[in-house]
Amino acid sequence: MWSFFARDPIKDFNYEILPENQEKSGIWTLSRGKRKTTGEPVSVFMYEVSQGTEEQTQLAKAAFKRTKTLRHPNILSYVDGLETEKSLYIVTEPVTTLAAHLKLQAEKGGASDLEVSWGLHQIVKALSFLVNDCHLNHNNLGMWAVFVDRAGEWKLGGLDHVTSDQGDSTSLPPPKVISPDLERYDPPESPGNGGDKWTGDVWRLGCLIWEVFNGSLPRASSLRSLGKIPKQLVPHYCELVGANPKIRPNPARFLLNCRPPGGFMNNSFVESCLFLEEIQIKEPAEKQQFFQDLSENLDSFPEVFCKHKVLPQLLTAFEFGNAGAVVLTPLFKVGKYLSAEEYQQKIIPVIVKMFSSTDRAMRIRLLQQMEQFIQYLNEAAVNSQIFPHVVHGFTDTNPAIREQTVKSMLLLAPKLNETNLNQELMRHFARLQARDDQGPIRCNTTVCLGKIAPYLNAGLRQRVLISAFSRATKDPFPASRAAGVLGFAATHQYYSVAESANRILPTLCTLTVDPDKNVRDQAFKAIKSFLSKLETVSEDPSKLAEIEKDVTASAQTGGSAATWAGWAVTGVSSLTSKLIRNAPAGSETPPAENSPVPQPAAGPVPTNTASKGVQQDRSYVSCQRLHPVGRKSSEAVKKQSSDWSSGWDADDSWSNEKDADGQGQSSPADEGWGNDWDEDGSLAESFTPTPRSIASTEAPKSGRLSSAQEGVRLASDYKWDGAEGKSATSDLFILVFRKYRKCISNNHAFTPSGLSKAELAKKKREERRKELEAKRAERKAAKGPLKLGARKLD
Repeated sequence: MWSFFARDPIKDFNYEILPENQEKSGIWTLSRGKRKTTGEPVSVFMYEVSQGTEEQTQLAKAAFKRTKTLRHPNILSYVDGLETEKSLYIVTEPVTTLAAHLKLQAEKGGASDLEVSWGLHQIVKALSFLVNDCHLNHNNLGMWAVFVDRAGEWKLGGLDHVTSDQGDSTSLPPPKVISPDLERYDPPESPGNGGDKWTGDVWRLGCLIWEVFNGSLPRASSLRSLGKIPKQLVPHYCELVGANPKIRPNPARFLLNCRPPGGFMNNSFVESCLFLEEIQIKEPAEKQQFFQDLSENLDSFPEVFCKHKVLPQLLTAFEFGNAGAVVLTPLFKVGKYLSAEEYQQKIIPVIVKMFSSTDRAMRIRLLQQMEQFIQYLNEAAVNSQIFPHVVHGFTDTNPAIREQTVKSMLLLAPKLNETNLNQELMRHFARLQARDDQGPIRCNTTVCLGKIAPYLNAGLRQRVLISAFSRATKDPFPASRAAGVLGFAATHQYYSVAESANRILPTLCTLTVDPDKNVRDQAFKAIKSFLSKLETVSEDPSKLAEIEKDVTASAQTGGSAATWAGWAVTGVSSLTSKLIRNAPAGSETPPAENSPVPQPAAGPVPTNTASKGVQQDRSYVSCQRLHPVGRKSSEAVKKQSSDWSSGWDADDSWSNEKDADGQGQSSPADEGWGNDWDEDGSLAESFTPTPRSIASTEAPKSGRLSSAQEGVRLASDYKWDGAEGKSATSDLFILVFRKYRKCISNNHAFTPSGLSKAELAKKKREERRKELEAKRAERKAAKGPLKLGARKLD
């Protein structure tokens, strides 16, 4: 009956011991294990009582006690333990023996001096803790007593022979009694004959240093041969293994001797490790400076140290220490060492949280370094948690943030859903291309639109691309005009033959007289490309279907992005930031409405030319050779700004294009009632006259037209019979239609503040109402509170 209650405690042990990769460490067997409930990895030191002698069992129980009671960052960490009549189990953090670690490092090229310097620093510090703080002697220091954790940090173990320097009630046998081979590590002097209490441990420390650099120690006399011991360490090593025990330094003194400038333990790795150990008590300014300097040193640090030591500190510093943007660069550097699963678990949640930050430095660094983590982001997180925060950068007052936001769309576009890509993003792109006061940003918006064209909805793509690139060709910034031309050339497969002939070629032909030589060269090449396609169809109409196969093709997925020939490989570069920094105030005016048609500027033009033929992968490079913003005089820029806005409605939309003469063009898709983009990018119904004769003679919106400009003739000039009568009737109808459109335009005109007249009047009425309420409140306050029993007269 009692046997039922006498359960085996080993079966109830919370840890599972894995049989593989077992190592011998003194009287202990080191095995890998894991916690049964969570699967957390651990190391298990096992000792079987039945297989050992009475002396070994005594040492095992002493080690169990010391390991459980001694706590120090550089001493092997005790997690759990089990002591039975048959066996002893000590559960510690996951570690491996130093000998196995050095052997593994030798296969990779050998352990670096940085790693060894920090490892020895930790062992000496642990030894100093035992000797100076605990008044204990280790008596068993050697390769077998040092272990290495997952972060590559060295831990002191082997506490089997630890004794008090003040005398113990029970004496433990020396190491050479258990293992005669350890006699070569004993100091030359007899125990208790001269020297301080630490002389024996310091001697064994010298033996450990010799074995770390030169391998196993064959005999005690070999200590005289320095071998591969670094020169900076030689004088201090000689003090440790000196024949006179009285000159051997205290472990704490040995640390100080190795730490002066130029010393073996004075390097960036040791300094960084010491700072990380005390980071919780450091000042915020010190932390900021440390993380800034850390990025430069990470490349020389061991990989396992970066993953298991630096990364947790970086995550903690961001989560609780308000470290800010300075942790991003080292965080992404360490992220290169992680697997995809580890990246998802440790870094992606932090990145998602960072995007909601209002810190501009944080936001711009995230955008600049998005390429390093975009592959780990899933589409659901991008659309719901990241993109809503990123789009705020389109309206930021800082040009650098707007620029980086545009560039980031190249990476985010393949992961965006239908609504975010084809509606939200296009609305912001339309606003940037129409209203941004920085020419380089308008240029990069055009570049980005051409790059993400394969992902756009097929029903929206052709209309948006033609309208956007046509608008770019009217930009006062030469690089934007060149980008518009190159955009047409790079996305030629998405346009029907009719659209190429009716809308694209007329737009490109106007650029053959552009003031900038590079724009003219690109225009001629693009024209030749489109003409070649038209000639092919003209010669063989059966090829029409093949040429237009991509016009209605469905949007590409993210995986096919790499196959698309990049026409702006270098377009999203530092060009814009340089131009923004170098642009003087007022050197360029933003796109304006109602400007005169641009004329070629007098004087020499840039002579930069591009390679022959339309090459999609090199076409944007020529844009970088253009002159920076502010090269032309303000009068010339103002004159050219009309090219940007000529023929564009006040809603800054990407539809209803007009040619260089300010005359409207219509296509079969745009005739009749069509969809247009209004000011905020949403679809709105707009009236488009069906008769091509009316659209082609529509007058500009700005200014009062004279009779000659409007084509008005006297009644006696008209011939009311025959064909001329038709022309007169048509001209009269055109004049009436112009007046009608002018009235509509005036009703919807915008004030300089960007508001319509109706909105401005409403705003004034609201301000007047608030002003009257404020005055009424002041009068009531001046009268003071009513007295009891008084009558309210007002």
